Amino acid sequence: MVWILIAIGAITIWAASLFKIFISSPCVPSNLSFLSKNGSTNKDGEKRNVLLVIAHPDDESMFFAPTLLFLASQGHSLHVLCLSTGNAEGKGNVRKEELYRACATLKVPQQQVKILDHPNLQDGFHHPWDRQLIATIVEEEIKSCNVDSLLTFDEFGVSGHPNHCDVHHGVCNLLKKSSQTIEAWELVSNSILLKYTGPVAIWLSTCFRSCQGERVYSLINGNPRKSYLAMAEHKSQWAWFRKLFVLFSSYTYMNTLQEIRV
Repeated sequence: MVWILIAIGAITIWAASLFKIFISSPCVPSNLSFLSKNGSTNKDGEKRNVLLVIAHPDDESMFFAPTLLFLASQGHSLHVLCLSTGNAEGKGNVRKEELYRACATLKVPQQQVKILDHPNLQDGFHHPWDRQLIATIVEEEIKSCNVDSLLTFDEFGVSGHPNHCDVHHGVCNLLKKSSQTIEAWELVSNSILLKYTGPVAIWLSTCFRSCQGERVYSLINGNPRKSYLAMAEHKSQWAWFRKLFVLFSSYTYMNTLQEIRV
């Protein structure tokens, strides 16, 4: 009897959380728009050129889908820079094509997706990446695409993957030495308990913001199915445990971003 009550309670909370997602403003706090000034535009009155820097194909779908979908809905121009082909299992060429298809699902044009295969930036837990090289590559991409806003991992990199962490530190190296004014944001890594609470995580976002200050935004994914469809394009990675991850991961339903301070 106790287990039945627990199950009913869990289902009720999950359903209530999904309902909240569908009725909520996609950007929290609702009276401020993420990456927006003067009515969703930058200081020159134009939409932003936003660059997402990731380590591997599928990072964009597993972790950043709510952010990409929100920014696309606001009319910003999205660019994705993937620093490796994810060739740890010899599937790099396959994974490149999968990334293009996933990005199309997330409203990022293929011509605005760049995937590198640098010998010093190869996928793997035991392949440390040159952070200064990352800074140089990202700087070149910023100039090439006239980027004014950056998105990437925080120092823990969601999963603690060393390639994710190196991407964060490479971006920080760039921000420290760059003379350009670039607004840079990091995806906040959730604790292991919060990470797998699915849509229930949105109830904790208000508490988190009050602890962290004003330059923190929670972006709610009003169409979680898009995250699932985008990740499903990565067929070489679409194992049963990743299907469960996308279903139960809080990153499917909400991203919390804070400004990178260096």
